[in-house]
Amino acid sequence: MGEKKKKEESTKMVKKVLIVGACVLFVVLMIISGMGSSWLVMFTSVKPGDSVVIDYTFFDAAGSPILTTDQQLYAQTSANTSGLVLARQISVTSNQTLTGSVYPVQIYTPGSGWTKQFAIFSPEFNAISAGIVGMKTNEKKRITIPSGNSMTQNWSADQLSSNKVNITDIHIGDILAMGVSDRPEVEVSNTSAILYVRIGEVTQKSLSGVIVDFGYPVAEVRVVSINKG
Repeated sequence: MGEKKKKEESTKMVKKVLIVGACVLFVVLMIISGMGSSWLVMFTSVKPGDSVVIDYTFFDAAGSPILTTDQQLYAQTSANTSGLVLARQISVTSNQTLTGSVYPVQIYTPGSGWTKQFAIFSPEFNAISAGIVGMKTNEKKRITIPSGNSMTQNWSADQLSSNKVNITDIHIGDILAMGVSDRPEVEVSNTSAILYVRIGEVTQKSLSGVIVDFGYPVAEVRVVSINKG
C-alpha cells in the first residue's frame, strides 16, 4: 500500500508541474502576441544595404570626446569644458561608401541652437558604415578610423584670419573650431563655399601658417534602429 501511495503522489506532482508549465507558456505566448513582431528586433542584425539609425561619439587622439549624440555625456562634459559638441542622430546605409568628401550632421551651439552643421569626413563615415554590419539594436561598438592626409590640413595666416583667428595667438596643442568645405579646391575665404564646423588640434606652426590635425581615431556607435534595405 505504501508503494501505491508513493506512485499516486508522484503522478499528482507530475500533473501539477505540467499544469504550471502550461500556464507559464500561455502567459509567455500572450506577452509575445501583445508585442507583435517587435520582439524579433532583438535577434535582427545589420545587413549590408540596411538603413541604420545610430548614436555616436567621436574621440580625439587623447581619448577626449569631440562630437556626440549622448546628451548625458554632453551635459557632464560641457560643465567642465567647452570642447564637446552635441549632434543629432544620423541614418547610415550600412556598407555604403560616401560619394562626397564630407557628410554634414546637425549640431547644437549655445548661441544659435540647431542651425550649424559639423563635418564628418568620408573616411570616418565609411568606417562606421562598414563597422555597423552585424550589429544588433542597442549594441555598442568602438570603431577605429583609418588615418590619412585628408585629416591634416595646412592653414595659412590669411585663412586663419578669415576664421577670425590670429596666428600669433595660436600655440602647438591648441584646439581650434574651424570652418571646412566639402570642396577642397575652394578657398575657405570664398563666400560661395559651404562651410561646416570641424574641431582640430594644432600640431605644427610656422610664420606662414599652421598644420591642424582634424582626425578622430575612434568612434563609438550604438545602433538605435534597423530598417531592412
